[in-house]
Amino acid sequence: MLLIAPVAIVLVAENLGHIKAIGVMTGRNLDPYIGRAFIGDGVATMLSASGGGTGVTTYAENMGVMAVTRIYSTLIFVVAAAVAILLGFSPKFGALILTIPGPVIGGLTIVVFGLIAATAGRIWVQNHVDFSSSRNLITVGATLTVAAGDLTLKLGGMTLGGIGTATFGCILLYHLLGEGNKEA
Repeated sequence: MLLIAPVAIVLVAENLGHIKAIGVMTGRNLDPYIGRAFIGDGVATMLSASGGGTGVTTYAENMGVMAVTRIYSTLIFVVAAAVAILLGFSPKFGALILTIPGPVIGGLTIVVFGLIAATAGRIWVQNHVDFSSSRNLITVGATLTVAAGDLTLKLGGMTLGGIGTATFGCILLYHLLGEGNKEA
């Protein structure tokens, strides 16, 4: 339990970040829906765990697609999910996907994850984050590097991937740098 419980912190931080990012993209305040999103993630994680799976969360890749298409309808994502599930049962469709050259998939990956990073920058700008503050600048710089580099930590029998390491590192670093710092 001690190995799995910290995952909940990462999932909560990730989900909250996604909600804030979508709120910025749509120009709507989605804060009233945060509780609903957490409950949805909790139910999905319990369902996953009942089948032996891991904790689940929203996917930043979907935010990248939203940013490119400017389509924010949840109905579209439900339809896309249903189609993806159906196509997942077709070996011929899987074979067709495998014919897409690696560099094309790699290019799409760069664009999608670049859009996610750019959306984070947009949130910081719109919320007037003060990057003249060393505390903020160091926290963001270190966290982005840890996440992008997928810095994995092995602590005893537990492995913490890049996103988890970045999440915990960000929280700790921000508070460590804040002690006695009047500009923060």
